[in-house]
Amino acid sequence: MGIRWQDRWLLSLSARAIERTALLSWGLRSLFSARTRWNGRLRYEWGADSVSLSRADKWRTMASKELEALIDRRMQMGRLYGKGHVWPELEAAARELATAVRTIQSRTPGRPVVVSPFHYVSEYANIYVVDAMRAQLGLKELAVVSGSPREAYGNREDVLIPGLRILHTYDENNRSGLGLRLMRALRQERIAVLFSDAPPYTMQRYPMETVEVSMLGRSARLHRGVFNIGSHADAVLLCFHISFSKGHFGHRIYAPIELKNADAPQQVAQCIERAYADDYPNWILADHPSRYGFAPTK
Repeated sequence: MGIRWQDRWLLSLSARAIERTALLSWGLRSLFSARTRWNGRLRYEWGADSVSLSRADKWRTMASKELEALIDRRMQMGRLYGKGHVWPELEAAARELATAVRTIQSRTPGRPVVVSPFHYVSEYANIYVVDAMRAQLGLKELAVVSGSPREAYGNREDVLIPGLRILHTYDENNRSGLGLRLMRALRQERIAVLFSDAPPYTMQRYPMETVEVSMLGRSARLHRGVFNIGSHADAVLLCFHISFSKGHFGHRIYAPIELKNADAPQQVAQCIERAYADDYPNWILADHPSRYGFAPTK
């Protein structure tokens, strides 16, 4: 089957052109859609306390959903058709992550590591990084816990990311044994991937246990799962987030966190808070006023 002209055009764009296209797309849609216009404005206003957000970032922040969708589609099509599917800046992030994992495991051989991307820039860009990290580590397969629907990965996981075993939290068949599957992956492969920064409001369909922390100057809640599983496995959490600005990807890797320590949740909260302060325009979950302050009752 041939490539659609829209995808062929998207594959021809540079990263900078993709960003400009997202801004133009949001601007045009906002002229005719009040929902698009107000969602963008509210997203910008809810981040007013982030030091990374300036007037110059206003349009970029409001157009984040369009940018995320374009980057996701561009990467999926690039990998599917083998055209422009290598992103050097994300490969560099993967190499640095692999080095950090090797350092942890060389200090304490056999120590499980939970690699935790934060929800920044694009879901598929994060998957690209952890898949490239898997290749750097010489692993045949890597388990990834994801709350995103299958459409986020193009409904072609077996083709687009064959080296990743995606454990979808919203799959009815996966939920009952999700923790056991993750624990098994940590014991067998000594490494797994989990997004530890998911705000509790995203868990309304399936409320989960949370733990109280302090974040952004107020009381907040984080999902407890990674801490329960990580402490049982004596695992180390390695958090990172990617950024995107003016056509270039960047990344930040945080210091490893011992999940068995009592203050591990607060350490994760501080990492989340730092990412929020440094890179709010790229936060793809910035569409709810409660942020981390609301937790559904289990």
